[in-house]
Amino acid sequence: MSTPTRTPSGAPAQMTGAGGRVGDDAQRPDGVLKVRGEFAYSSDLWMDDMLWGVTLRSPHPHARIRSIDVGPALAVPGVQAVLTSDDVPGEKVYGLELADQPVLALDVVRYQGEPVALVAADHPDTARRAAARIVVDYDVREPVTDARAALGHPTWNQLHDAPAEVTELSRESANLHPHGNLVRHLKVRKGDPEPTADVVVVGEYEVGMQDQAFLGPESGLAVPGEDGGVDLYVATQWLHVDQRQICAALGLPPERVRLTLAGVGGAFGGREDLSMHVHACLLALHTGKPVKMSYNREESFFGHVHRHPATMRYEHGATRDGDLVYVKATIYFDGGAYASSTPAVVGNGGTMGIGPYVVPNVHVDCYGVYTNNPPCGAMRGFGSVQTAFAYESQMDALAAELGMDAVELRCRNALEQGSETPTGQVVDSPAPVVELLRRLEAMPLPPEVPTGDDVDLRDMPGGVSNTTHGEGVRRGVGYAVAYKNVAFSEGFDDHSTARVRLEVVGGEAVATVHTAAAEVGQGLVTVEQQIARTELGVDRVTVHPKDTAVGSAGSTSASRQTYVTGGAVKAACEAVRARVLEMARSVVGRPVADLRLDGGKVVSDLEGVALPLADVLGDTVVEETLEWRHRPTEAVDPETGQGFAHVQYAFSAHRAVVDVDTELGLVKVVEMACTQDVGRAINPQAVVGQIHGGTAQGLGLAVMEEILVRDGRVQNPSFTDYLIPTVLDMPPMRVEILEYADPHAPYGLRGVGEAPNISSGPAVLAAIRQATGLPLTRVPVRPEHLTGT
Repeated sequence: MSTPTRTPSGAPAQMTGAGGRVGDDAQRPDGVLKVRGEFAYSSDLWMDDMLWGVTLRSPHPHARIRSIDVGPALAVPGVQAVLTSDDVPGEKVYGLELADQPVLALDVVRYQGEPVALVAADHPDTARRAAARIVVDYDVREPVTDARAALGHPTWNQLHDAPAEVTELSRESANLHPHGNLVRHLKVRKGDPEPTADVVVVGEYEVGMQDQAFLGPESGLAVPGEDGGVDLYVATQWLHVDQRQICAALGLPPERVRLTLAGVGGAFGGREDLSMHVHACLLALHTGKPVKMSYNREESFFGHVHRHPATMRYEHGATRDGDLVYVKATIYFDGGAYASSTPAVVGNGGTMGIGPYVVPNVHVDCYGVYTNNPPCGAMRGFGSVQTAFAYESQMDALAAELGMDAVELRCRNALEQGSETPTGQVVDSPAPVVELLRRLEAMPLPPEVPTGDDVDLRDMPGGVSNTTHGEGVRRGVGYAVAYKNVAFSEGFDDHSTARVRLEVVGGEAVATVHTAAAEVGQGLVTVEQQIARTELGVDRVTVHPKDTAVGSAGSTSASRQTYVTGGAVKAACEAVRARVLEMARSVVGRPVADLRLDGGKVVSDLEGVALPLADVLGDTVVEETLEWRHRPTEAVDPETGQGFAHVQYAFSAHRAVVDVDTELGLVKVVEMACTQDVGRAINPQAVVGQIHGGTAQGLGLAVMEEILVRDGRVQNPSFTDYLIPTVLDMPPMRVEILEYADPHAPYGLRGVGEAPNISSGPAVLAAIRQATGLPLTRVPVRPEHLTGT
């Protein structure tokens, strides 16, 4: 098997580090390399004899392909291959949950940017020129771009005339897939179907399409193997599911399709689906040469899924004292052209779509829909981000209607341990929603808006553009709280595999941890090392490169890897430790129960014995491979949505302070504060980093981030026009971590990464709303929403 080199830092390497156990601020083994710009990412992969692969994409969001002429491309000197769907040897379609997406377009394209053909050449510019010469004859069709219209559902204004249950398509000719335009309809029904309340508030909300905006483009290198198979080095989130889909498309068994994780430059859900994976493998097998593919920034916007846009209608009913009586919600997620993770997004959005509140009567309809917009799938927060904007806006509106403090209303109705969720699931671990909010309230607020001669333009909305000296600037403070499921739900067989090896190297006991869990920047490699050091009492821990030579670890998503792969590593370490202590028993002469591993030694506190672990092991290598599962969940009832859907919940709350120039519609986020229960902080410094990062993405969706799509066409596929928060946009942050252990989880931990992404945006929106007095029902908030122009 050939191995690629990676510039500038050499071949794929194991990561070894010393120091730092569970609960410590452990240094990341990849941290210094990344800070210095020396870390090798997937786009750095290189082989001397490699070809370059390029994708031809559809310019139309909806069209039928009449013919494809690849002859002009093949005539370009340096071109080695031009492939279409006819050259796919196995299954022509793939998908995470539903196999509905063509490897290369068959007879129809369903979104702008859909892959149509592939080119391999000896230079990337040659490949691009050749791809431009492929002649595709399209019969352009009218795109379907509105999710409700795709289902034949009425507009909000027509809802009062519509039947209570609408699931049928009204127009057969509008079907984008043979089975129709409905991906999933989730119903949640709890309590009285016709409840009444003293006070009722109704709101209609819209969330735009957000991009993961990772900095490392989709890229990888496929190397043909001597066995007729292929080795793929790729940036991804889910090696084994990638392998399964690639095998199906290539018509090859798993042992002939080997994947190794290359350096990942961010993910946030955008790498759960295949991008160039199959394409590079097809070209490599067809040409017999290594093929590298690396998207540019514009192509990246077309090459991965995005966050689902959503339209939502909520109705909240409460007593005059502020007790929630009922919530009714209708939610539409626009899944775009293919299903991707839409069924699971609908599951999360529907089952947690009323927020972390106790509500006796719930009526939710959540739809995932096919359209001719760009495909949407996993993104941090995964269905809960969109609904949080709606339900937290509703709580603010209800508080205003009742004349109550918004935090007080939330605390009055907050979930706690023992509460029942809308699915009938009892929360059986700590749920400190009230404490999170009270701790935020107790934090000091930043200084008031400066006026007069004290104004520093850098502190004003618009910054040093000199747009204001404080005239028309209003301050607002907003709160939001959210919860999020951790790991996979609704009966998914969620597990991870870990192989742990303990041996003597250079006179010292060294542990090696091997999992297929993708390190995408979140710090999992460090967590694996911390757990091994804690359980085996050694300092040197090597993390094996991530590949498919070990069992699946599932996806690096759903805030699950520290929980599930951490659980697998812990279990494998415990099995190794048990064998080592049994070996030590005869040497030390004490029962195993009296022995432990610590500081590279076998220790017996009763005898005062500390025997070097290297002496016990000698030449023996102790290795264990374990598959570990969290407690099972179950599919919800299709008619009521009732069931034990989620294994764990994470809770977070935010307070945002903003200044708004009400004349120009400019917003400056002055400060963000966050409280979050993490169960147990395995690496506290990394936990704070996750909270900062999640907060930034929530803030971005609230005030600037949106992929603009008009008639199915993306208007801003670049970082020039798709704006993300910079260091100048991110304010100072206060973070308080709570550690209420979950008794069902390893070390009592809770997943961390997604929850702060959910509560941060609604807090910013609430603060802008307070500053302006405007209802603000759509995000991101734009200047025209604030000025009316």
